[in-house]
Amino acid sequence: MAGIEEVARAAGVSTATVSRALRGLPNVNDETRARVRRVALDLGYVASPSAASLASGRTRTIGVLTPWVNHWFFANVIEGAERALRAEDFDALLYTFELSRRSPRRSVDPGVLRRRVDGVLVVGLPLHASEVRALESLGRPIVFVGTGAPGHVTVRLDDELAARSATEHLLGLGHRRIGHLTGSPDDTDTWSPPMARQRGWQRALEVVGVTPDPALEVHGYFDVQGGGESLRRLLREVPDVTAVFASSDEMAMGAILAARELGLRVPEDLSVVGIDGHDLGALVGLTTMVQDAVDQGRLAASLLLDMITGSPVPADVVYPTSLLVRTSTGPAPVR
Repeated sequence: MAGIEEVARAAGVSTATVSRALRGLPNVNDETRARVRRVALDLGYVASPSAASLASGRTRTIGVLTPWVNHWFFANVIEGAERALRAEDFDALLYTFELSRRSPRRSVDPGVLRRRVDGVLVVGLPLHASEVRALESLGRPIVFVGTGAPGHVTVRLDDELAARSATEHLLGLGHRRIGHLTGSPDDTDTWSPPMARQRGWQRALEVVGVTPDPALEVHGYFDVQGGGESLRRLLREVPDVTAVFASSDEMAMGAILAARELGLRVPEDLSVVGIDGHDLGALVGLTTMVQDAVDQGRLAASLLLDMITGSPVPADVVYPTSLLVRTSTGPAPVR
């Protein structure tokens, strides 16, 4: 039986073009694709992904580590990554490490990935320094999305700028008592998104001469339930709050639902703004800082594949956000 080299010689193309043509990948014109397929049929060549993997020493599999798959940001990043991997005939091996407010998460064990993956994609999972070193010991490329360890390729937002822009929107509407719903008390790394968003909220207030009050910041754990619980706690402790900046749309939606249950009108009594661009945000009229999570996943996977082949990649890719104003924000009430 002929091999890929014989097909390439007979068709007058490279072995890479033969591979792409037979797998239906892009960047091969129709005429070349048809010629390669005709030659492969004449020579009796059948592509064998498993044989190619053995010959190259590659598994054609990417390990994906993430806290959740049922939260908007994580689901969309994983969707974008999986699309990009599938287009290049790679599989995703998914491991979840749920972040719970009741118990510590299990540690990342690189042993389950050894000799099983060609690279690792870490999606929004804050890792301890020891866990980062353990992943590095695999000797495989690593790309982070959302929250990344220093010295590694990271695809992220300018979280501080996004938070500052959201808070400035509220300040521009006359609000001065602006609460902040953040993530977990364990989010303490200075480079993590929760800490960067905290800085953005604080600095926006400081610019207009408002001293950030620690009582205005409450942990909402990045989910709808936490957003509702944290708003109730905030209003009990600081009843004169007129607006809330939530570090995720899911927390923001939880806050809106809780406000309505408490008899507050949004935005007449309380304005709420989030970060994400969640698909369901329109149902509650949520004002938000929109990001493209699917494309972040696509790009992160593409960068990882480039690293596997030895191609140069940027160390840091920063995605923009844009303010989408809906009905959850309005002028500060006169009290």
